[in-house]
Amino acid sequence: MEKRVVITGMGAITPIGNNLEETWEGIKNKKCGIDEITLEDVTDYKTKMAGEVKNYNPEDYFERKEAKRMARCTQFAVISAREALKNSGITKENTDFNRIGLFISSGIGGLDVIQEQTGNYYNKGHKRISPLFIPMGITNMPAGNVSIDLGVKGESVSLVSACASSTHAIGEAYKNIKQGYEDAIIAGGTEAAICALGISGFENMKALSSSTDKNRASIPFDKERNGFVMGEGGCMVVLEELEHAKKRGAKIYAEVIGFGSTTDAYHITSPDPEGEGAANAMRRALQDANLKPEDIDYINAHGTSTHLNDSTETLAIKKVFGDYAKKVKISSTKGNTGHLLGATGAAEVIFCVEAINEQIVPPTINYKVKDEECDLDITPNEVVSAKVDVAMSNSLGFGGHNATIIIKKF
Repeated sequence: MEKRVVITGMGAITPIGNNLEETWEGIKNKKCGIDEITLEDVTDYKTKMAGEVKNYNPEDYFERKEAKRMARCTQFAVISAREALKNSGITKENTDFNRIGLFISSGIGGLDVIQEQTGNYYNKGHKRISPLFIPMGITNMPAGNVSIDLGVKGESVSLVSACASSTHAIGEAYKNIKQGYEDAIIAGGTEAAICALGISGFENMKALSSSTDKNRASIPFDKERNGFVMGEGGCMVVLEELEHAKKRGAKIYAEVIGFGSTTDAYHITSPDPEGEGAANAMRRALQDANLKPEDIDYINAHGTSTHLNDSTETLAIKKVFGDYAKKVKISSTKGNTGHLLGATGAAEVIFCVEAINEQIVPPTINYKVKDEECDLDITPNEVVSAKVDVAMSNSLGFGGHNATIIIKKF
């Protein structure tokens, strides 16, 4: 018999808050975490804006030697995982740490480390490459370091599907617990790619916004959108088998009831213009949850603020939801955070959970100009009180990766 899976812990460090509470307050208060880039000199770049984690000093969280052994994305993973585990109330007294897994993703990994060490190679020679280069740069190291830091010893997996990575991580963790393999899993994503290589790569493919106005840079579904804004941070949830959670008296935030994932098989960066891949991911998630489209109260859209993503996702929602597409509440929270890439799905799952618990719909902030192609109810600019018992979150990644997860009030 399949197990039920609930969320018992959450943690976050994002451009709008250095912990879970600050981040959610930032969403409710319509805070825009986008500002001028400080992590890199962008004088010669068209791209001027990003969603950086503010007032961040690694030594507030780690010993200096420890911090120097971790890429920035790994630091964010450890910080958010620590908070999520503490928030869950899981301890070695109430849970077997051999049955806690880690499904932690990053879309890009330690790109800042790769950039730094490549510079060392060309400027100083091969002997100046750090012996820590590989274990700092590879994408599984956020999970590896979280395991070491927290002492959890269950299955450890690092799924990479670009901007769908952490939604896939949470979805696959849900399936794992559902089948009884683990009692709990820390799942989510982390990213810290705001460096010269990251900015140059995305800018040269014309994916990034060139706006110099922080309030008009990440503007999902707005007709004047001209690209996404890079963000960074780490976001984690603790998924737990229901009976295990109840036995230890855990606070249950919400239940995960559906997951679907597909591939476009269309293009390396552009979504299928017919939206079939995204639509099928939503259909699979609804089928897994045994729900009809009309049962969904709120959709946290991928909504990246690129022309193709927002129009294609709108089309996909219309295909799945039919006439109800005009009635369901939708928003993109990337106006607040920017696009957290491999961490974005986990952030947005957290926002869905909080929306359910407070019965509100987060707004799509900084929205001004209506786009005829994006004509659904995207909850512009203001928080709306509404019945939110079931929420859906979409994530779409380069390579045609699509992932949808459904969260329900417990």
